[in-house]
Amino acid sequence: MDYDKDLKEKSDGELVELAKKNPDYFGLIMERYEKSLFFYIKRISYFGKEDIEDILQEVFVKVYKNLNEYEESLKFSSWLYRITRNQTIDEIRKRGSRPKSTSLENNDLGKFMKASDNIEKEFSRKEQMKNIREAIDRLPSKYREILVLRFLEEKNYEEIMDILKKPKGTVASLIRRGRKILEEELESLEKH
Repeated sequence: MDYDKDLKEKSDGELVELAKKNPDYFGLIMERYEKSLFFYIKRISYFGKEDIEDILQEVFVKVYKNLNEYEESLKFSSWLYRITRNQTIDEIRKRGSRPKSTSLENNDLGKFMKASDNIEKEFSRKEQMKNIREAIDRLPSKYREILVLRFLEEKNYEEIMDILKKPKGTVASLIRRGRKILEEELESLEKH
């Protein structure tokens, strides 16, 4: 379906209401979130493109089937990310393995760590990025996931609370501990 500009500018809440009445409008929701959810799955899992697309398809089927169950007290994107997170974790469990390595891009890595004022040669920067990626891969999944939500997906504390169903104090504590562990891992890697 080709959507006009006015429809694309509607809020999530307005799109949800339209989609409840006419399933053709659900495509707008998919179009709006497909790319960001794809990269979210990629960042918290080890899956390749085809597997991510399969997970994403399952997510959108679940969202569509449960659209009438959506609680308007939650931000729609938080509800969508929670479904995506749960579907991804279910798929990881089904396969019976833990992610070996996440699929973080170099530009993602820079968001975890602030760039140094004195950027040295390109070689040292590449080495630093390699160390950051390795340090992130070593993080326990609960810390990696929360750091991805906060710093790569740029979710605020309330959204993270809704996605993970954890109280604000727990979210803050996980972020703080995750950053500390990440810094320790980086220090350890830089010493070697």
